[in-house]
Amino acid sequence: QVQLVESGGGSVQAGGSLRLACVVTGYIPRCVAWFRQAPGKEREGVATIENHSVTTYADSVKGRFTISEDNAKSTLYLQMNSLKPEDTAMYYCVADPWGLCTVRRRSSFTYRGQGTQVTVSS
Repeated sequence: QVQLVESGGGSVQAGGSLRLACVVTGYIPRCVAWFRQAPGKEREGVATIENHSVTTYADSVKGRFTISEDNAKSTLYLQMNSLKPEDTAMYYCVADPWGLCTVRRRSSFTYRGQGTQVTVSS
């Protein structure tokens, strides 16, 4: 069984940075990712990492966000720089041993954390 626990969210001003962390217990599935959802909006894929190496990013975050893993700590990270108000959302760590592993994935992931709120003010 896989459990995901996120941390690192908070409130920052535009232009600031945050680093989200997701501790993975059990094992790290083939696909781990960060998705986000803002009130009244659809879920959006932010960044994915497959087999510890292949990454994809949403166009809206390319060049600003970086997804990474620390396998020794069983932790997934999302470094977010140059934050914008439109980045405000609940961010979820998700994982799945199967299926498409890109930000375009529409189907649900097998495992999901409880979420961490990111709020960016202008």
